[in-house]
Amino acid sequence: MVAEAESPIDTSGAPSSLATAAAGSRLRIVAVRLEAGATDWLAAVGLHEGEEVVVLRRAALGGPLHVRTSSGGEFAVARELAEHLEVAPASETGS
Repeated sequence: MVAEAESPIDTSGAPSSLATAAAGSRLRIVAVRLEAGATDWLAAVGLHEGEEVVVLRRAALGGPLHVRTSSGGEFAVARELAEHLEVAPASETGS
């Protein structure tokens, strides 16, 4: 049996969050849907609108996502936080 290739993000038409991204996905953050303080903190560590990220791993059972930014930073992002980061495939955003 041949497994279907996993899509980088949910393509159902609704905006996709980082939480739905598959391991290996190369994405661009297109919106951060959080309060200003949390948005500022994320920007300070390198996760901001326009930043390109690669999902390196997804922890099992709803655990965090391990991501790398285009500047080389690596982070474990809680799924609950990743749900508020709207993403699109990097190739669709002019990369």
